[in-house]
Amino acid sequence: MTVCEALADAATRLTALPGPARLDAERLMAAALGVAPGAMMLAHLDDPAPAVFASFVDRRLAHEPIPYITGRAGFWSIELELGPGVLIPRADSETLIAAAVAHFGAQGPGTILDLGTGPGTLLLAALDQWPESEGLGVDISETALDHARANAARLGFAERAAFRSGDWSDGVVGRFDLVLCNPPYIETGASLMASVVAWEPPEALFAGVDGLDAYRALAPQLGRLVAPGGIACIEIGAGQETAVSALFADRGFTISSRLDLNGIVRCLILRPDAFSLGL
Repeated sequence: MTVCEALADAATRLTALPGPARLDAERLMAAALGVAPGAMMLAHLDDPAPAVFASFVDRRLAHEPIPYITGRAGFWSIELELGPGVLIPRADSETLIAAAVAHFGAQGPGTILDLGTGPGTLLLAALDQWPESEGLGVDISETALDHARANAARLGFAERAAFRSGDWSDGVVGRFDLVLCNPPYIETGASLMASVVAWEPPEALFAGVDGLDAYRALAPQLGRLVAPGGIACIEIGAGQETAVSALFADRGFTISSRLDLNGIVRCLILRPDAFSLGL
């Protein structure tokens, strides 16, 4: 088959799955060819379809997420390399970077802490946004940290990004102008798509029967981490604003929120006062 013919066949087969079948087929073909999707459409439609494309489609039909198949996922202004065992970046999490940009502007924060960094998603996006900033990413998963360090090196941020193993802020010393965190917030036992629940690491998804366990752990820790004048941007799930806000308000934070592109409250912006700072 030509690329064009193989795309049409794959798009038909992929309609068995949720999501945009044709777009998924194009992303897989571009990865198989080793070119950008736009370049594929402009110059490669009449080429022979690469043999590996058929295996890519079979893997997708088995519900394997596309970023695991291609080994890459775009986020904000960067592209991350990743694989199984690492949470896949999602556009919803870009809301945290947008909130930080609205607060700091072009000058940016001097120091950044990313708790639960995964493949370096939030930290490396922030470092790309602000070339003078530096930061620390923390994760309990060594698999995630391996990917984060590799991504930092590939993007040219190795000298500005440090990574360490830890359970949230355990062992983290000092205060940071910007604290970023996308914790697990899905209720244990919640029904999820097979491409999520069967593939992505459960410890990065689930947080107890009400989905709030991670916030309960984080609330008493953030006061010693956010610098005066700084903020923490925390991702939350749909419908969690009231419950999560209460946990941080009890610790003395002033709280505002930001909507994602679907109009859902996705980010809580926490500003410390003297009480939360322990002053």
